[in-house]
Amino acid sequence: MLRVRFAPSPTGYLHVGSARTFIFNWLYARRNGGTMILRIDDTDLERNTDESLQSILEGLKWLGLNWDEQYRQSDRLDLHRRLALDMLAKGLAYRDFTVAGPEAEDSDKSHSGATWLSNPGQREMSEEESDRRAAAGEPFVIRYRVPRGTGEVIRFTDAVYGEQAKSTDDIEDFALLRSSGAPTYHLASCADDVDLRISHIVRGQDHLTNTFKHILIFRAAGVEPPQFAHLPLLLAPDGSKLSKRKHGPVVSVTTYRDSGFMPQAFVNFFCLLGWSPKDDREKMTLDELKQVFSFEGINRSNAVINFSETDPFDAKAVWLNAEHIRTMPVAELSGHLMPVVNAAGFGVTAEKMLQITPLIQERIRLLNEVLAVADFFLVDELAPYDSAELIPKKGDAAMAVRALRQALISLAAAEFTHDGLEAALRAGAETLGIKAGQMFEPIRVAVCGRKTAPPLFGTLEVLGRETALARIEKAIAKLN
Repeated sequence: MLRVRFAPSPTGYLHVGSARTFIFNWLYARRNGGTMILRIDDTDLERNTDESLQSILEGLKWLGLNWDEQYRQSDRLDLHRRLALDMLAKGLAYRDFTVAGPEAEDSDKSHSGATWLSNPGQREMSEEESDRRAAAGEPFVIRYRVPRGTGEVIRFTDAVYGEQAKSTDDIEDFALLRSSGAPTYHLASCADDVDLRISHIVRGQDHLTNTFKHILIFRAAGVEPPQFAHLPLLLAPDGSKLSKRKHGPVVSVTTYRDSGFMPQAFVNFFCLLGWSPKDDREKMTLDELKQVFSFEGINRSNAVINFSETDPFDAKAVWLNAEHIRTMPVAELSGHLMPVVNAAGFGVTAEKMLQITPLIQERIRLLNEVLAVADFFLVDELAPYDSAELIPKKGDAAMAVRALRQALISLAAAEFTHDGLEAALRAGAETLGIKAGQMFEPIRVAVCGRKTAPPLFGTLEVLGRETALARIEKAIAKLN
């Protein structure tokens, strides 16, 4: 059975690159009827934090993509150690007692910076001597005994990057267990993949070189390695790898969430970074993505996210978000806007938000923009504006006053529906002998506080008779 896993480390927020890896795993599993597993790789005890774990879980839940099983590596340490000790017993690994130097760490570099492959004095130590020193309490690291001088070549076919090969003579004797007894990333990851019966490993291209070591562990565990698919990296505009230290919060999923992105638009955008469907579509729903996603559509070249200090988000991401907002059912969008409005301190009712939403749906790109576009619906008093804004084109202050006074008369008697308001105000313009636009312009500014606003008749209907008349009277006073 197809089983994939997403394995984040709780050492920080949910990185957008990690989120894309989760999305690709999820799409592959869901399209092929497989199982999606979330495995928290929390064996790095010095760097793990509960705050990071909660941030990762919140980010994943915001995406709206569920998973079927969940595990924590820290609950499975005995499993990891058993595999390492089994390899030691079979002669596939050895104890390295030189734990003081960098050669004992997860590195293939020595103090001098030269490539380090093995420690012959430790690798060739007799089993009896190794057992004696271990029994005496001397600390040691357990290393994999990579074959030397055999001409063996590790090969695998990556679903994205094709045929891969590396001689075992070029692979260092990598650590499995640290002197503390804690597993290394290589051991813990592979031991869990074996136990959880992972069939496909989908992860970032930066793990491609690790795969040769992992194949050795899978073979030592007596199982066929999973199939691998490595994803191109996400880069900043300058070509560097995205990082919190260099690029700040723009690489965090929660930054997108808190800035007003829709989760489906986020998923849509990040799918298009390094993958493309066979057709030229860009805006796609989750169901559409599930139908067309495949490894064949993943590109080998790294993908660039375009952003700057003045524009923190890629223009395509913002455009896609706006497209998803415009095509969303009004009731659903209203439900997304309510928390934004209420978090800003406006106690708008669900009924009123549902009335406002269709008037602004075409005018916002991000959910947070509702606060700027619909503010006049939400406040009792308008922000100050220049009285000159009330004067219509090819008109003067006197014309504006006449139009507003007629508006008071027309709106006092009008039926407060879209059609009723339009009929009343057009009739008022005819009474004054002015163009409809010269009637509407000062009314729009009077009730909204600016010239650029949603359609006038729908706006008046939502504001209601009492609010509209009160604001028009204040505008007349301002002109006078």
